Amino acid sequence: MSKKTASKRPKSPSSAKGAARASREPVSASAFLPTTRAEADARGWDQLDFVYVCGDAYVDHPSFGAAIITRVLESHGYKVGFIAQPDWNDSESIAVFGEPRLGFLVSAGNMDSMVNHYTVNKKRRHDDAYTPGGRGGARPNHAAVVYSNLIRRTFKKTPIILGGIEASLRRLAHYDYWSDSLKRSILMDSGADLISYGMGERSIVEIADGLAAGLSVEDLTFIDGTVFRTRSLEHVVDYEMLPSWEEVSASKRAFATSFATQYRESDPITGSRLVEAYPHGVYVVQNPPAAPLTQNEMDAVYRLPYARTWHPSYDAAGGVPALSEVKFSLTSCRGCFGECAFCALTFHQGRIVTGRSHESLLEEARAMTAEPDFKGYIHDVGGPTANFRGPACAKQRTRGACVDRRCLGTKPCPALKADHRDYTGLLRKLRCLPGVKKVFVRSGIRFDYVMADPDPDRTFLCELTAHHVSGQLRVAPEHVSDAVLSAMGKPPRAVYDAFCEAFDEANRAAGKNQFVVPYLMSSHPGSTLAEAVELAEYVRDVGFNPEQVQDFYPTPSTISTCMYYTGLDPRTMEPIYVPKSAREKAMQRALIQYRNPANYDLVREALVRAGRQDLIGWDEQCLIRPIRPKKRDGEGEAPRRGASGRNGKVSKSGKPSRPGAGRPGAADKGGKPGKGSLPKAGSPRRPGPARPERAGKPPKANGRKGGIRKGR
Repeated sequence: MSKKTASKRPKSPSSAKGAARASREPVSASAFLPTTRAEADARGWDQLDFVYVCGDAYVDHPSFGAAIITRVLESHGYKVGFIAQPDWNDSESIAVFGEPRLGFLVSAGNMDSMVNHYTVNKKRRHDDAYTPGGRGGARPNHAAVVYSNLIRRTFKKTPIILGGIEASLRRLAHYDYWSDSLKRSILMDSGADLISYGMGERSIVEIADGLAAGLSVEDLTFIDGTVFRTRSLEHVVDYEMLPSWEEVSASKRAFATSFATQYRESDPITGSRLVEAYPHGVYVVQNPPAAPLTQNEMDAVYRLPYARTWHPSYDAAGGVPALSEVKFSLTSCRGCFGECAFCALTFHQGRIVTGRSHESLLEEARAMTAEPDFKGYIHDVGGPTANFRGPACAKQRTRGACVDRRCLGTKPCPALKADHRDYTGLLRKLRCLPGVKKVFVRSGIRFDYVMADPDPDRTFLCELTAHHVSGQLRVAPEHVSDAVLSAMGKPPRAVYDAFCEAFDEANRAAGKNQFVVPYLMSSHPGSTLAEAVELAEYVRDVGFNPEQVQDFYPTPSTISTCMYYTGLDPRTMEPIYVPKSAREKAMQRALIQYRNPANYDLVREALVRAGRQDLIGWDEQCLIRPIRPKKRDGEGEAPRRGASGRNGKVSKSGKPSRPGAGRPGAADKGGKPGKGSLPKAGSPRRPGPARPERAGKPPKANGRKGGIRKGR
């Protein structure tokens, strides 16, 4: 019941209130589904069919899963009311509309509530981009469970259907990072009757039609894309029995085996029904995934009458910050065959990619240009992966994705159809629309898919570089060690290096001076201190000074999370090294940011532990000096000579430094790059030959002499 996996938290800008008040045109509450009894009465609705209870504020925009599901139900003739962020300590907060005729629909929102609340270090976040004004604390931990229990205490027999990313990825036994323990299927703890998992448009309509036809919720055991609880398997056919709750609780190997089976059976065409046994004769049954929408069906979903903004009751608080990330963006596709090990998209959206038609996207873009606060910039045209527009190969639609072969992974499948012509044509049409000044691609591209395209002229890359990048192109190599990249399911480093060279060539041809800026991840399973040092040396050699580094975050239902918990790679059942201690994770992160004097002690300890004291010294290849640098500027960090600035200051080269984008090709409403870090003009993106060193010369890229080194 969620539109897409939210892999990163949207920003909650401090200026959200002022910007919202300045740009928003008044929108009547009648453009939304009812949120109060009075609004339902105004429509003449004595009793609603469904009440949707959500952990997010009410934003009626197709980037929000709640908006899609409620509008889909409305389009099928059902009366739906919306309760956003109820007070979980007050039963009256979910009784606004009384008892619905058919059931309650419950979602934690566009993000798992625990990811929303806590950093990877388990520190509480103070903001929430999905709440009016960006304030935190408007939803409980494990929100889907808490809301469902509240409803069950108040309405004893009313059907409760869970959906959204939180329920979808917790539908069977799963590892919970925040409690460092296994948790049962969310059905067992919530008291709900069904889970609609994955992209829920098909399953939610079948559930609604079944209930409306007079079937009890206990009879709805036949719908693809759902999970139900039962005490008898007499009528459950063609299923595969997973290791029981007792088995996975007692054995990490059993859990890894169970996860491997779930991953293998995640295809809507070839996937089997799965059964997980619990004590006292209870079984949780997962039906096969629902089939992905066809292009026509997807177009119809995005043609529904969304208000495309937040509910007017939030105006006084400044609106909902998360909307600013997506308001002027277009969702062009669903699904992802990239299969990064740390991503849950395979479990949620699936591997079969469906793209919307050009006509549908152009229609939405034209409507966008009519918005009073549209400034001429379409901020993104993409999805989980922007440059995927259809199935990886011809057979996926009819025979499903391969069980024993990856489409991309560490090496493209021979059957992969790498073709950017459709996407290139779409971008051309969009940038020619009246009122459109610039079309950006921000949701990320798979650089290995670009390199697999047989087009000798690299037409897509040339046009991307010339028209759709705002100074920087963010891509996600994540690491440079081939051993770690293999564990991640990513291509070898050589592919990234080749892409950077191709991007440089395209920039030269276009007469532009743009940069590839990589997302980097520390502490992923498979990364020892040796691999972390290798990544630090890469950062040194390319002159990249990352301001932010993402520690691996073990979220539910990913291959990497299974590795983290079990110490086994579920794809091979072979042991894999997992950095778990807070100290080691801090060291791996500090190595990537070794130029920050505040990290000196951690970097030194890491180098000593890794046996790399050769990187402690005075020559230019060393990461740190033998003597701790003094802290300056009152912030624990010395000035970084030549580093990219965040306020337009002049760098050592004499050229104004440009702030980097937080996401691929990021642009603000003025089409300017957003914040981040930027390699110095002309700096290479992969190491060149070592330069001769002068005796006693301190390293340029560390300590008080920190900064981004000149290109070789």
